Amino acid sequence: MATAVTVVGLLLSFVVLVGKPKPQPRAPEPPRVPMVDVLTATPITQRLSVFTQGTVEAQRQINVVAQVSGKVVSVSAQFADGAFFAAGDLLLQIEKDDYEFAIARAKAQLAASEQRLAEERGRAFQARREWRDLGAEEANALFLRQPQLRAAEAAVEAAQADLDAAQLALTRTTIVAPFDGRLAAKRADIGQFVAAGSSVATLYATDFLEVRLPLSDSQLAILGPEITRLHLAQGAVIPVTVSADFAGQRWQWAATVRRTESMVDPTNRIFYAVAEIDDTSQDAVPERPPLVPGMYVEAALLGEAQDAVIQIPATALRGDNTVLIVSDQGKLQRRAVEVIQRQVDEAWVRGLQAGERVVAAQSSALTVGMTVDTQQGS
Repeated sequence: MATAVTVVGLLLSFVVLVGKPKPQPRAPEPPRVPMVDVLTATPITQRLSVFTQGTVEAQRQINVVAQVSGKVVSVSAQFADGAFFAAGDLLLQIEKDDYEFAIARAKAQLAASEQRLAEERGRAFQARREWRDLGAEEANALFLRQPQLRAAEAAVEAAQADLDAAQLALTRTTIVAPFDGRLAAKRADIGQFVAAGSSVATLYATDFLEVRLPLSDSQLAILGPEITRLHLAQGAVIPVTVSADFAGQRWQWAATVRRTESMVDPTNRIFYAVAEIDDTSQDAVPERPPLVPGMYVEAALLGEAQDAVIQIPATALRGDNTVLIVSDQGKLQRRAVEVIQRQVDEAWVRGLQAGERVVAAQSSALTVGMTVDTQQGS
């Protein structure tokens, strides 16, 4: 019985192994042709902008220095850090009493000097009469009191100068704003004694602020002849748009470049243009915050028109300034281009023919000579 079971098992195993269908050979699949996004090269004339950045600085900033000594007896509401003021506004008042006393003394000295001068004139007149009565031909200057008269006249002039100086010192006890501006820092307050020559505040004018803008040689080329005329002080003007973030919002101000710095930075060979921001008022945009020195801004300088330039995505451009184009036969070719400007998202180039199809994004999977299918990129 056991032998029969074994035989049956062997027979079933043989049937399973021998009767298994053989695998059928498959025809090889054709290689997959990759699909790439392309854009059509369209040369145009475009006025490009140069993008740079800098820090706002005051075009005019001064230290206000006390010209006389004394105790501060009052300050205005505008004499506070960050406060705005107009030209002629009172900022700080130094005690006047000592200087008013000096004026009184100077007036007394002037009156005494004028009295002595009047007396000397009378004596000189009497001396001339007496000399004439003596009948002498040559007059003696000392007898005629001419030196005494000149000394009295000089004493009057000196007394008048002392009075003018005292009155000038009195006016200097009142410190007023020399221009429209803003107080950057105050260094004195009520009750404090200030010495002549000591700084009491730092002010800057708000009518014009400026920002130093670094420019590379390629950026200078985009700006064209205008930047050369500026460097030669030939009266050229380059419009600028200045942008800054404040309180989570983007704001813009109008500016112009009217001058350049006289030297190139020797450490990095960077050229600097100076933009004057003359749109600092809040009249046009009341809710816009004021620009202040130290604020970081971005600037766009409008350059000259560029002929036959083509806009492509930045992803289409390799680091060696080449792009991939698709030939009429659908094969990839590499093409060197002249990069006029490269930004984060786009680039402007020359060196492509109108109508050529440019691959919109470089990839390590794409090689020269590869056949591809194309679709027009967005």
